[in-house]
Amino acid sequence: MAISVPGYSPSFRKPPETLRLRRKRVRSLEAAASPREQPEPVPRRAALAAGLLLRPFPAAAGRGGGGPAAARRNPFARLDNRPPAAAEPPDGPPRGQQEAQDPCLDSNQENDLLWEEKFPERTAVAELLQTPQVSFSKSDIPSSESTELPVDWSIKTRLLFTSSQPFTWADHLKAQEEAQGIIQHCRATEVTLPQSIQDPKLSTELRCAFQQSLIYWLHPAFPWLPLFPRIGADRKMTGKISPWSNDETLQHILMSDWSVSFTSLYNLLKTKLCPYFYVCTYQFTILFRAAGLAGNDVITALVSPTTRGIREAMKNEGIEFSLPLIKENGYQKKKTSGTSLGNGEEQVISDDDEDESFSWLEEIGVQDKIKKPDILSIKLRKEKHEVQMDHRPESVVLVKGMNTLTLLNFLINSKSLIASSGPQAGLPPTLLSPVAFRGATMQMLKARSVNVKTQAVSGYKDQFSLEITGPIMPHSLHSVTMLLKSSQNGSFSAGLYTHEPTAVFNICLPANKILDKETLQEELGNCGLHPKTLDQLSQIPTLGKSSLRLVELSDFVYNWRS
Repeated sequence: MAISVPGYSPSFRKPPETLRLRRKRVRSLEAAASPREQPEPVPRRAALAAGLLLRPFPAAAGRGGGGPAAARRNPFARLDNRPPAAAEPPDGPPRGQQEAQDPCLDSNQENDLLWEEKFPERTAVAELLQTPQVSFSKSDIPSSESTELPVDWSIKTRLLFTSSQPFTWADHLKAQEEAQGIIQHCRATEVTLPQSIQDPKLSTELRCAFQQSLIYWLHPAFPWLPLFPRIGADRKMTGKISPWSNDETLQHILMSDWSVSFTSLYNLLKTKLCPYFYVCTYQFTILFRAAGLAGNDVITALVSPTTRGIREAMKNEGIEFSLPLIKENGYQKKKTSGTSLGNGEEQVISDDDEDESFSWLEEIGVQDKIKKPDILSIKLRKEKHEVQMDHRPESVVLVKGMNTLTLLNFLINSKSLIASSGPQAGLPPTLLSPVAFRGATMQMLKARSVNVKTQAVSGYKDQFSLEITGPIMPHSLHSVTMLLKSSQNGSFSAGLYTHEPTAVFNICLPANKILDKETLQEELGNCGLHPKTLDQLSQIPTLGKSSLRLVELSDFVYNWRS
């Protein structure tokens, strides 16, 4: 006989017990709906008639009968913190079948997520198994096909190429091939490959050119620290050794060295010996482009994303800039005007507009009875409009001509360029360049090939992939696609992963003067890029605020999706 205990409710059940009861009810209902249901034994029916609580009677098939065995619950699943099960779609497999197919999914799900976060490169094989081939719908394919890709000024963090032909030629380069590729990069050697290579693994010229296309230059360089990307990288840098975080003397040395490297890069850009470079801070990214690229005949600098504080500081330093995306419906942007973005349209507010908005009060004779907003309220309203576009792609800033030199001095002397606290405290911004500069370190993009079996109609077929990771700049993307066009006989698919803050660099700027190929090669021929790559970078960007996401090459013709 049960003994009553004060403060104890016999009807109270813990959440795990409630989940167990729900599962038991579901199984009892499934057993009741089974066509092979057997009558319950006489003692059990008598006990139920007497009002005793008994466990649900299992189905006959679950005791080893002739029917299929009922799916059992995973005994290793955790019931104390599992979220409630969602309703299954009508066309999906039953719950029991899913548990039978993958019984350890619940217990290992957390470990899998941590593995993917710690080793993102390990997920390439799983992605290939899930999406063995890149496919495009009619809405994704451009109306006109092209033999060249549009220029993409965003920085890619990962490229995943798939093809029906192997990429084994890209693995295990010989010492002589690696050295030759480095020499070709340093000497800016132009390599021209045939349209189609029959046996890529035996082509030394292809392997050296591939090594050449993976090289980039970086400053500063610390082997234990990931210096790209810098925006949102605090979690990856947490726990890393940073002796400069609390040492002002060391911070001053690092910043002085960085200023020399930054000035060296700008001088190379000004003399057209460097086509472009990136400055990556913990708040924003800057793209400097030489005159003649992207349809501009002067040096340009794009800063994204920006905040009202950065823009005000640039104004105070006398830097003339514009907001290219805040110019719609015929409005002319003024320095003293506030801007706001609503439904993709610009709203420009000036002092004259404020005065005209209250002129109708005088016409009806009630101007003295209604209190007008004071100057402070109007100023706060303008500031609110400016803050609304902070950290958004619309906040991109364009600096042109000699103002880029003023921007250079502003960045060198600005204290807000370096984080004052956190894992990135005291660390100078990252400089990325396709050519060597003073204080730079040569780095290599990581490349590896993976061969997997994918399911087809007639069985399994081989699917080959090539994964490239690192800060992949526009010239590397174009060079690699040119090489793969020859090695894969004009047929491959690619998934491109973009560093999102840099996607807005593809906006179309007002073109002053588009140089022809001869003039372009004469002025920028010594910048260290392949002539075809240089010709592509001189084109006017057409992707807008987006970037290339998927690319498919079939019979030497590109289709892409952004």
